[in-house]
Amino acid sequence: MKAAILEQLDRITIKELPEPVCGDREAVIAVKACAVCGSDLRIFHYGNDRVKLPAIMGHEIAGIVLETGKEVTRIKPGDRIALGADVPCGECYWCQNGMGTNCAVNYAIGYQFAGGFQEKMLLNETVLKYGPVTPIADSLSFEAAALAEPLACALNGLELAQFSPGKSICIIGLGPIGCMMLELAKVFGASQVFAAQRSHKRLELARQFNNDARFIATEEEDLVASIKRETEGRGVDLVITTAGTVQAHADAIQVVAHRGYVNLFGGLKNQPPLTLDSNLIHYKECFVMGSHGSLPRHHQTAVRLIEKGAVNAEKYITARFPLENITEAFACHEERGGLKTIILPGNNKNGV
Repeated sequence: MKAAILEQLDRITIKELPEPVCGDREAVIAVKACAVCGSDLRIFHYGNDRVKLPAIMGHEIAGIVLETGKEVTRIKPGDRIALGADVPCGECYWCQNGMGTNCAVNYAIGYQFAGGFQEKMLLNETVLKYGPVTPIADSLSFEAAALAEPLACALNGLELAQFSPGKSICIIGLGPIGCMMLELAKVFGASQVFAAQRSHKRLELARQFNNDARFIATEEEDLVASIKRETEGRGVDLVITTAGTVQAHADAIQVVAHRGYVNLFGGLKNQPPLTLDSNLIHYKECFVMGSHGSLPRHHQTAVRLIEKGAVNAEKYITARFPLENITEAFACHEERGGLKTIILPGNNKNGV
């Protein structure tokens, strides 16, 4: 079978590997779709402490179960499934208390466990016992199902920030996650939605996901002044920074309302240290927090939202590539002309 191997930084090679051997407590799937994530690009260029080279990346996955071990009962051959990334170890304090995203081991598919940029993939015992392995409806395409993984991360971010019906929100950064936040703002019943993005091109692309939002092009309009003016100085209940920039983080604390939440969702990479006026936090009595990843239950909810059309996953897909063209797929995603790029192992364009 073919697999895309990250052999060294900035070098990925297509190789023939032996077919995976299924143990008694394992399963093998045919990967039908695996979306490219920004974190894949960061690993590709800069590496990651949890990724030991050579490695197979890819964690936004959907496929068909080909084989299961004799002790596996969770899934069976022929099942159509989607996978999330974060896999709780199930044994540590955090996992046993429902906080698997803070797992002491921090397992993830495409990191310690080989990911979806391969034609066939082994699901080990830990993944099958504790991980996000979710059945998908026959009517749902594998490509759309693969996007349940980032949607699950968005759901976790909103949940931790105590977002609920009637609250207002500002989303800073309109990449794929930011656009998913726009759709989820409708699902959650947001009273007012602000959406901020530097580039006009990405901002215009985002409009299709929530026509009721107030879009702000930050290259031309002052985000802080606009939100304060349009909320009569109150600010918004939740500001979520899906753009990983110091400016986004600093602006978020400026525009959050008293007793509101700031979720520093986008991690800072190759950015200067964040400096902020802690008096703003002190006197607003606001909550500044972060979130990353998701739990298996978030992944299940994400799949159901996509199946019901509450989130239109197909709209996010702007390019598709066979596994052999993964380098071109990475370049396409990095250009940010669209939203999501999908790898189709086996050249199976329709995923059926």
